Amino acid sequence: MKTSPASLIAASGLFTTAITLGSFAVIAPAMAQSTSTVSANVSLTTDYRFRGISQNNLKPAIQGGFDLEFGQAYVGTWASNVGWLADGGGGAVSSSVEMDLYGGYKGESGSLSYDVGGLYYYYPGTYPSGFNSPDTLEIYGGIGWQGLGLKVSYAATDLFGFDESDGSTYIDLSYETELAGYTVGAHVGNQQIPSTDGRSSSECSYTDWSVSGARSFGGFDFTLAYVDTNAKDCYTNAFNKDLGKGTVTLSVGKSF
Repeated sequence: MKTSPASLIAASGLFTTAITLGSFAVIAPAMAQSTSTVSANVSLTTDYRFRGISQNNLKPAIQGGFDLEFGQAYVGTWASNVGWLADGGGGAVSSSVEMDLYGGYKGESGSLSYDVGGLYYYYPGTYPSGFNSPDTLEIYGGIGWQGLGLKVSYAATDLFGFDESDGSTYIDLSYETELAGYTVGAHVGNQQIPSTDGRSSSECSYTDWSVSGARSFGGFDFTLAYVDTNAKDCYTNAFNKDLGKGTVTLSVGKSF
């Protein structure tokens, strides 16, 4: 991803703190009633692909997170090493971690499931004056039915540092089923980023797709996937690498 000038990095830190404190305020009563459950996860992947785009210059990433559920509500945090900000910053940007904070409400009604919430992407680091903050807040809503899933995410802030990109949307359509002991899945998504005076809507908008197979062995979860996009030059980094080109990824994870 490419970033462009303008904004307030300090505000993102304050916003992250507010989300965290607010989450704990909600969690405390639920914990007192002993209805909460805590889980954790860690994984290693050959290439961290987010919406089809490599986040670490086509290199491996280590990732992990924690989740707390209380009734139908949940909060969580997740992190991964990334390289796209430093790679595109010409030596002026020092940021190598993505930290996600999220919370929402999910449930079921008959065979239909639903999930609504918010997700804040936080990229701690040092940035030059005038650099548009990559920190992003998205609001999302999704429904599921018999393995089919549809999710829509809406950017309430600029999206990952793109100037004047608040209002960007991502639509995610997926299907997952069990086949001969494997979890087999397929996905197609569409990222739309608004036009500005210096950027057409089609320049950085794109479609991504993937197919995957997953199975557990010896207490570990293995996922093999093919990921591809039709992303254009907007997602070619400073090393002239196409971050959206098709590739096969392998991930190994463990849940606790």
